[in-house]
Amino acid sequence: MVEINDVEMKEADQATTSNTTATSKDANTLTLDDIKEQVRTIEKAVNSKEPRYILRVLRALASTRKRLNEEIVRRLISFYYGSNPSEKESLLGFAHSAAQPMDVDMEKPSTPAATGEKQTTSRPQTSRTRAVAIPEVDLYIHLIVLLYLIDRNALKPALDCAKRLVDKTSVLNRRTLDLLAAKCYFYYARIFELNNMLDTIRPFLHSRLRTATLRNDFEGTAVLINLLLRNYLHYNLYSQAQKLVLKSVFPDHASNNEWARYLYYLGRIRAMQLEYTKAHQHLLTATRKAPQQTAIGFRQDAHKFLITVELLLGDIPDKATFQNPQLKRSLDPYYQLTLAVRAGDLGRFKEVLDAFSDRFQREKTWSLIIRLRHNVIKTGIKMISLSYAKISFSDVARKLQLDSPEDAEYIVAKAIRDGVIEATINHEQGYVQSREMVDVYTTREPMNAFHQRIEFCLKVHNEAVKAMRYPPKKYNEDLETAQERREREQEELEYAKEMADDEDDF
Repeated sequence: MVEINDVEMKEADQATTSNTTATSKDANTLTLDDIKEQVRTIEKAVNSKEPRYILRVLRALASTRKRLNEEIVRRLISFYYGSNPSEKESLLGFAHSAAQPMDVDMEKPSTPAATGEKQTTSRPQTSRTRAVAIPEVDLYIHLIVLLYLIDRNALKPALDCAKRLVDKTSVLNRRTLDLLAAKCYFYYARIFELNNMLDTIRPFLHSRLRTATLRNDFEGTAVLINLLLRNYLHYNLYSQAQKLVLKSVFPDHASNNEWARYLYYLGRIRAMQLEYTKAHQHLLTATRKAPQQTAIGFRQDAHKFLITVELLLGDIPDKATFQNPQLKRSLDPYYQLTLAVRAGDLGRFKEVLDAFSDRFQREKTWSLIIRLRHNVIKTGIKMISLSYAKISFSDVARKLQLDSPEDAEYIVAKAIRDGVIEATINHEQGYVQSREMVDVYTTREPMNAFHQRIEFCLKVHNEAVKAMRYPPKKYNEDLETAQERREREQEELEYAKEMADDEDDF
């Protein structure tokens, strides 16, 4: 009886394993069919000279990337490069170099009848050769292989593959290649960054930027400018990044994602140059332009700088920002920092700096955060001014944990000059006396806040109008050509002559 149960359990395990294998085979076949459909879309874009079809393919690249494995990549290469042995061997070598130890039976050919795989209609060999002969299709397949290598963390083969890919784009001058070439530049720079060789590609990026600008390649220009800014900021070369911003023009027709990246880098540059108002505007717009459901890492970094700049401006960030499930964990040190600044507690501020200094330096916000000490002191002075009508400088120094009453006197005098508090100083007796609070609605502050909100709404409206897209070549469908206009005018002239003859006869 025990033996019968053991046999039944083994048969059940074998059935489960076979079902899992069949499901995996079906998923691989469906993914391969999706890639073939994308290739046909690229062919359609080349034949019709409509770049929006290639843009559609690139949007689907993220979902295709998540389903890639070695079997799909090898079948794709064998399918399209059967008539090009040298290219096929090089790409298969890249795929094999990234193979995991568990993928040991990929070499075995499988037939649909043996594996239960669904039979699919295959394109003729001449059609495949013609498809891969199109540079856009060739770049797309190379890009898929490169993404597979990056996901498998095969950095050395990925570096060689990226160089081959960029070499192919450098010798071609086709407008239908612009979007694909921009994507290739992005992953080319990403590979060098992962290999800690980002500074070596700066001359290449400048060269390609000049070429893209001369060719009116808007997407390539936007991507290359962002890559150069990222390159400079990676090595803290803010002055060179500022020169690049001043001497280049970011294209208005760039995609929303590239605009978000550009505004993020611009906000970091402005913040480092003490232009906090402009930095806040750029960073806030970058967070609004970024995808709200994806690009979580980008939104986390942008919010870190945005919160820091808001604190430097004397504002307190909204608490809902810290409660966002996608941002809550990464923004916890900045929440502690905000609480310290809001309370004006210099001791708590020092504790936060000591606890998270390594993290702040790694996230490149340390140089901005150490400037917040003065803001903490100003907040503390403001709270003291609201709590006490008259207080001595020694008590102010004790509450703010300053070294001496003279330091407290200097800081209070500066706060009065900057308009932080309304008070008078008695230097002889060593105390500060607060004035009566003035109604805020009698000042210009409400009008300035209202003007700021109206300006922001108008800016959002103007950007929304600029971002509106229309189907290309649709604006002139209802317009007549020159030949049709001449024929219409001739008919009208003949009709007028007939009317005149009829009047003469009458």
